[in-house]
Order: sequence, then C-alpha cells, then structure tokens
Amino acid sequence: METSEILKRVRQIEIKTKGLSNNIFAGEYHSAFKGRGMTFSEVREYQYGDDIRDIEWNVTARFNKPYIKVFEEERELTVMLLVDVSGSLNFGTVCQTKRDMVTEIAATLAFSAIQNNDKIGVIFFSDKIEKFIPPMKGRKHILYIIRELLDFKPESQRTDVRQAVEYLTRVLKRRCTAFMLSDFMDNKDFQQALTIANRKHDVVAIQVYDRRIAELPDVGLMKVRDAETGHEQIIDTSSKAVRNANALWWKHRAEYLRDTFSRSNVDAVSIRTDQDYVSALMGLFARRS
Repeated sequence: METSEILKRVRQIEIKTKGLSNNIFAGEYHSAFKGRGMTFSEVREYQYGDDIRDIEWNVTARFNKPYIKVFEEERELTVMLLVDVSGSLNFGTVCQTKRDMVTEIAATLAFSAIQNNDKIGVIFFSDKIEKFIPPMKGRKHILYIIRELLDFKPESQRTDVRQAVEYLTRVLKRRCTAFMLSDFMDNKDFQQALTIANRKHDVVAIQVYDRRIAELPDVGLMKVRDAETGHEQIIDTSSKAVRNANALWWKHRAEYLRDTFSRSNVDAVSIRTDQDYVSALMGLFARRS
C-alpha cells in the first residue's frame, strides 16, 4: 500500500472510529474498565460514621480536631491491544477481511482509551512476537498505531496465542487491560497461559471470524488454501456430508474456545465480519459494568 493510500485510510478510520468512541462508547468504556485502585485526593473534617483508619494524623494534630483522607478511584489505565497478524486474518468473503475488522475495532478501542486519559500499546503477534509498541498517550501515538495496523507486514503467517499471552505477562509489569483481537485459529492449547495472564491483568478476548468458515456455500468443487501453512486441497461443497462435517467442526471449535475463555475467567465476544461490531462491543461492555 502506497504512503498516500495509507494516510487516506488512516484518516477514514480515524473519522469513523473516533466518532464511535466519542458518541457511543465513552460512558460504557469508562464503567466497564475500572481503574487500578484508590488514590489520595484531599482531606476533610471527620464525620460520624467515617472509617477511623482513614484519619490523617498529621493534619489532625495540627488543627487539634480529627481529619480524614478522601480517596478517589484511580482512573488511568494501561490498555494493551494484542493483535493477531497471521495469514488467516487476510481472509474475507462478505463485507471485509477479518484483518479490516480487527483494525477498526482496535482503532475504536484506542480512541476510547485516550478519551479516558489511558495509555495504549500494541503487541503484534503471529507464532512469534512481531512488534511491541510501548503504551503511550496522545493522538499522534494513536495514528501511528493505526498506520501500523493497516500496513504491518509480519515475518510469519502462523499463529501462536500462548506465546503472545506469555509475552504480555512478562513485559507488562503493572496491571493492564488487554484486548486480544484474533480469529483464534490456533490448534495449540493456551488456556494455562491465559489463566496466568488474567490473574495479573484484565484480559478480554475478541474473536473475529468469517461466516464462510462456519458454513460452507454450496458451489461445487472449490480449491481451498490454508493461509498459514500454504496447504491446498479441492473440496466438493455440493456434498451435504462435506458441509455438515465443516459445520460440526466449527461447532466443536466454538465450544472449545468458549470453554477455554470460561475456565480462564476471561470475558469474550465473537464477532462475524458481516455483523455490526458496535452492538457486539456494547454488549460486552454492558456485561462488565
């Protein structure tokens, strides 16, 4: 993609996703993702019923009457986007590719984060850590992230979710909210790594998938190619047995992912590329509020 085309796409995505984060997600994002704890704000005179453990003894001694510390929620978060850049994300049959939707969702979350004065960073992963962008604030930083989302060229086409999650646990020392954006087309088990990461951080899984993965069309012989391994084969989609076998495989895959996220205590949402991701994210936020 040429530089001028990238800048045009960046601007289009900024207009669309910033509008969403400003008009729709502002309150929901704030209430769904809490701050790290309580921070000291000010002192005031003691009132009946106040917790005596909050008494500020230095001020109390100075004025010869009891004062207590007032705390407020520490709102500033560190938000990390774990973005799958493996080959399977380039697939799309209806409205857009999975990668296009992941880019829009990531940009929307990024603008929601900076609107709440949160830092945001990115981990691009395939079956290796492709790139780490440390968390920072500001519009310039967000636009840099969007440019990378649009034009990043991974070295590998395969997927390893476990490695990405373990990297998050190692590299982020302070607690963060981490959004994993992937199709989760990974045959390796990552439940233990996800459980450990979610104890330290607040991990949220966002699966993006294409409807033709779940339901094969009846179009006769079709050559299919695995984007991650390069393996090609001919399948007969006119065969009801073939279509049923694919549907059963997808059903088991979806159940496996739901079970993995549930056992890891990770909130998750699954979004199809021809569906409205706004309502899906709003539903996720509402469940967390």
